[in-house]
Amino acid sequence: MEASHLIWTEEKRRERYRTGVMSLCDVECRSPEGRLRTFSVIDCPDWVNVIPVFEGSLGREFLMVHQWRYGSAELSVEFPGGVVEKGEDPEAGARRELEEETAHRAGRLIKFGSLRPNPAIMSNTVHFYLAEDLIPLSRQNLDEDEFVDVLRISEKEVIANMGKPPYIHSLSAAALAFYLIRK
Repeated sequence: MEASHLIWTEEKRRERYRTGVMSLCDVECRSPEGRLRTFSVIDCPDWVNVIPVFEGSLGREFLMVHQWRYGSAELSVEFPGGVVEKGEDPEAGARRELEEETAHRAGRLIKFGSLRPNPAIMSNTVHFYLAEDLIPLSRQNLDEDEFVDVLRISEKEVIANMGKPPYIHSLSAAALAFYLIRK
């Protein structure tokens, strides 16, 4: 699909604010017609989301995490995931996040795909993986500001409740969509 008539060209980028997880930039761009405009862009590292799957006595189950989310100020049940560290391959990040948050190692990790969380204002990519043949480890290895309970929840319950509290995380909904497409 030819679309060169839609492409803007970045002329200049200036960082306005930086935190440990993102920076806010003013990005000066030239429109396809030559007009210059400034847009705000949030630069974030890439993220990973992992769907850990078990075959349980009642059928297929997911390993999920229950944690507090500061932005929405509420509890969330979601698939494990997090930031890809600088210089880290997304697959390595997915393996690390799974191990840290759930105390399980993936015997097999399959990439579903990648999406842009909000391409209108964000520069990063989220990578989605399926984890199978899970191997239990001795303990979680959480960051100092992470407090996470690990839950085993039936596939049926997650599908029925995604989008209702506490299944509120849009990236978990996207991960579940990839899972259902593959299934």
